[in-house]
Amino acid sequence: MRTANNQRNIMNADQGFERFQAFINCQLKPSRTGDAAPPELRRWRAVTISRQTGCGAKAIADDLAEYLQSHSGRNAQPWMVFDRNLVEKVLEEHNLPASMANYMKEDRISELEDIMEELFGLHLPKWLLVRKTSETILHLANLGHAILIGRGANIITSKLPFVFHIRLIGSLDKRVERLRQERRQGEKAALKFIRAEDNARRRYLKKYFGRNADDPMLYHLVINTDLVSSETAAAMIGGAVLENAAGK
Repeated sequence: MRTANNQRNIMNADQGFERFQAFINCQLKPSRTGDAAPPELRRWRAVTISRQTGCGAKAIADDLAEYLQSHSGRNAQPWMVFDRNLVEKVLEEHNLPASMANYMKEDRISELEDIMEELFGLHLPKWLLVRKTSETILHLANLGHAILIGRGANIITSKLPFVFHIRLIGSLDKRVERLRQERRQGEKAALKFIRAEDNARRRYLKKYFGRNADDPMLYHLVINTDLVSSETAAAMIGGAVLENAAGK
């Protein structure tokens, strides 16, 4: 009986994942409006940040939010950064229990663990959590004034003509040194963490979106954080966003 139930679970999981892939493929289709979108929809209204681990993405995002806010009108909607707090937003929007947060990290759980726990009904299928996260990312991007870090946000919003996409890169040595200072850990521990995080994010993007995070064609701007400070990177991005040249 258990074998039969497990087989049904596998079939249901496969069918559900196919539906998830159909949803993602729909999001990745080119916009029919394209350059014909009205000017107000061609303004940069949201930013996505893809990053290599240890590039200081959160600090740059915070500086960017401050930069954009300081150059906005007095009564302008505040710019918000969504990083780890994005999980809380997903749980809130989809009425999910707080315990689900443990399964919503960027592919931290091994594929084998995920399959086994799905089979025995220990948590929602990972693809379903990714879909719900994707829906929340689309919602936040459409609301505007959102800076979205990671989780394939640049892929999910790729057909929205008003979202500006950034990639942060840096040498391994510089990223290790930055993490050693931020996390107060040794070189070996920092190096191990970076490699694990980068591999996990790479798997996440490849498995659920079929894309390579290192493809420069996915971004409007790629910034080498070895060469510029957090404040300079934020000003570079902010200046481009404020040009209101989306869709051109």
